[in-house]
Amino acid sequence: MSAIYILWLRELKRYTRSRAQIVASLGQPMLYLLVLGFGLGPVFKRAGNGNYFQFVAPGVISMSVLFSSIFSGLGLLWDRQFGFLKETLVAPVPRIQIMIGRTLGGCTVALIQGLLVTVISVIAGFRPSNYLAIPIALGFMLLIALTFAAVGVAIGSGLQDMQGFQLIMNFLVLPIYFLSGAMFPLADQKLPLRIATGIDPLSYGVDGLRSALLGISFYGQFTDFVVLAVLATILMFFGAWRFSKIEI
Repeated sequence: MSAIYILWLRELKRYTRSRAQIVASLGQPMLYLLVLGFGLGPVFKRAGNGNYFQFVAPGVISMSVLFSSIFSGLGLLWDRQFGFLKETLVAPVPRIQIMIGRTLGGCTVALIQGLLVTVISVIAGFRPSNYLAIPIALGFMLLIALTFAAVGVAIGSGLQDMQGFQLIMNFLVLPIYFLSGAMFPLADQKLPLRIATGIDPLSYGVDGLRSALLGISFYGQFTDFVVLAVLATILMFFGAWRFSKIEI
């Protein structure tokens, strides 16, 4: 358990060590939130769908959790490059503890990131319909973080260098976000798009977060929770298996 705590603390310190890193990590979510939220607001309102800023804020919060959690898993590449991963793996500690410690650290960082974006959203004008449901929203943020931190570990365990990083960004992370319904309503979409969003894990995270904060849901909050919980469990086991096979 001490190994899990040490690795969890290391991931947390790596994030909080640099104020510049924290500000930079908030740049993209703020761009989506403020530019799209206010820029597309009049169009969304004329279409009869209400306040777009209210609608898009849970999606941007989910995006910040997604990016932070999956890239914390891909941090294995940096550790491999600078030799820290080799030092960790040769320690007399089960690899499952190493994986759990890294994953929990990544989840904690992702939750902090999501909370920061939530606070900024509230300052900018976002108003949850029920503040008592915030613990439920935190639960969905945690499930999103667990799911994609495990995905990041599984992918990072198979990559040998940073050359595959951009491919992961372009062909995995961005499609997961854009197909999740974070920026558009899932209702009344054509069948191909509904199928694509239905197999996107983040769709259930965004829908669950939007349900908790705004009372708006497409799949249903219980369905969102069950799907995410099952996926998080499966991917955690898969990530642990991939990490157990890692080679230096």
